Amino acid sequence: MFKTTRPRSSLHSAINIAELIYHAAVRDVRKSDGNAIMALLKNIMTVIIMVMAFYLMFSVLGLKGNALRGDFLLFMMSGIFVYITHIKAMSAVIGAEGPASPMMQHAPMNTVIAICSAALSSLYIQVLSLFVVLFVYHVGFVPISIHQPIQAFGMILAAWFTGIAVGLVLLAIKPWAPGFVSIFAMIYQRANMIASGKMFVVNTLPTFMMNMFDWNPLFHIIDQTRGFVFINYFPHRTSLEYPLYVGLALLMIGLMAEFYTRQYASSSWEARR
Repeated sequence: MFKTTRPRSSLHSAINIAELIYHAAVRDVRKSDGNAIMALLKNIMTVIIMVMAFYLMFSVLGLKGNALRGDFLLFMMSGIFVYITHIKAMSAVIGAEGPASPMMQHAPMNTVIAICSAALSSLYIQVLSLFVVLFVYHVGFVPISIHQPIQAFGMILAAWFTGIAVGLVLLAIKPWAPGFVSIFAMIYQRANMIASGKMFVVNTLPTFMMNMFDWNPLFHIIDQTRGFVFINYFPHRTSLEYPLYVGLALLMIGLMAEFYTRQYASSSWEARR
């Protein structure tokens, strides 16, 4: 009853960690809703509402002709899915259990498992929503064709990765300045409604607009995604490497900052959230 179980090998330890991450991810999916189906439906409705809102805006303003040759709704969805995946990953990591959380009092649990499970639960919901929405649109409305689906899905993963990196930096800062992190996350999310470039065809943008958005890794990811989705679009002004380098740099900074913060964890921090 009181025996402590220790891993017998590196493989056994890896399996134990994977199992912990799986169960913690399931808990994260079910945390906000009673079941995973409701979480999935809420996310699908978010995507549909955003697509419809931008479709109506483009129709009223007469900007549909400025989009790529091809399916206009697919053009909108290619940007919105990448944007939502990035933002949801960032929000999930920011909301992960911190070092002073009561969950950390359970021996196998640690902040790395909490962060990994939060990120994976976010990816699970986004990927499931992506396939459901595209399947319904393809079967029920207009048959769609994605030029390079594997590479396009890789861009979804790149958006998820950069979202984790940004969220990890903010998670490390959160115990020290929770108000700042909350405000910054909200501003970052709102700013990326425009700065992510999901409403623009980047190859047609003037130089002054490129200079306004070029700093944003999500801007590069969305443009590269459209290069993989549409056969007649070739992104000339954005880079595949830039968001990966920025994501890796932010990830390393976030890991170091989170390790430093963990050393000074206090139970009173949870009350400041």
